[in-house]
Amino acid sequence: MNKYYMSSLLAVFALAAVAYFGSMGLPWLFGILLPYAAVVVFVLGFARKVMGWARSPVPFRITTTSGQQQSLPWIQQARIDNPSSTVGVIVRMALEVLTFRSLFRNTRMKLHDGGKFSYNLEIFLWVGALAFHYAFLTTLVRHTRFFFEPTPLCIQFLENADSFFRFEIIYDFIQFGLPGIYVSGLVLFAAAVYLFLRRLFVSNVRYISLASDYFPLFLIIGIAFTGILMRYFTKVDITAIKELTMGLITLKALTFQVPEGISALFYIHLFFVSVLLVYFPFSKLMHMGGVFLSPTRNMTGNTRQVRHTNPWNPPVKVHTYEAYEDEYREKMIEAGLPVEKMPEPKVEKPTEEEKKE
Repeated sequence: MNKYYMSSLLAVFALAAVAYFGSMGLPWLFGILLPYAAVVVFVLGFARKVMGWARSPVPFRITTTSGQQQSLPWIQQARIDNPSSTVGVIVRMALEVLTFRSLFRNTRMKLHDGGKFSYNLEIFLWVGALAFHYAFLTTLVRHTRFFFEPTPLCIQFLENADSFFRFEIIYDFIQFGLPGIYVSGLVLFAAAVYLFLRRLFVSNVRYISLASDYFPLFLIIGIAFTGILMRYFTKVDITAIKELTMGLITLKALTFQVPEGISALFYIHLFFVSVLLVYFPFSKLMHMGGVFLSPTRNMTGNTRQVRHTNPWNPPVKVHTYEAYEDEYREKMIEAGLPVEKMPEPKVEKPTEEEKKE
């Protein structure tokens, strides 16, 4: 059994136990103080990381490309895979951020009997990652309704679109209405479980997986699972939760007065979110901000049109090819080497006798 997987799982269970028992005696700690601290750490850590990347000098074009650069007029350019203009970079970045284009084109190598290799597209990984990120984004935006009164129309529209499926059960002339099923929450849970199982059962992925890979997955699974429990299986006081969240956003919660009736399951859910916020700026999850500052993605590939020099190089005296050829042109011609400029034909001066004639 993978030791990293077990240690991360036990850590998440320990966090759940801490929140469960701690919320009984210190609800203000898990409902007010820790969420505030987590938001501060997240904002400052995120900003510090992004500013550090922004200050990193990139004197050369190190664009990662998978297509033909702009060159001679009769050679077709890959305008998106190897952009030479700002518009091309914007299109490339938009496709990368919104559709994970590079992940879609990722291939997996497999060794068959007889020593033959095959390369297959990682379609399921692309679908799982796309579902995970969009479900996470939808769930995050949908939860902002707890911080507004009244709820904005755009959030209401997103909720209605997300809770498209509604079920009613009729049994013995008694109708039971179930709450709307939020698709994003279920998809988030299923996608996170898939990404975890992929790390667990795919040997080459399991080999490179560390605790830092498993821990955020278990945290997100815990967040989604506790949210599903509160939504469909247990009763929670939505009014008290809304009062707490409105107090947090309006800073009225600084009085450390926690509404009565909030279940321990909600505190576990909120504690998982707080831990994820604190963990975020110091983990691989920072690829959310790093993708926009990656010089391999956000730079044009125009090294054949523009000469890029390192600004930190000390000034040196250069010997250009033109000067080199001017100096050795005759010897190059004698040796049979090609030259860009042929020497001008020598004009023989007339002799004294020719001048007299």
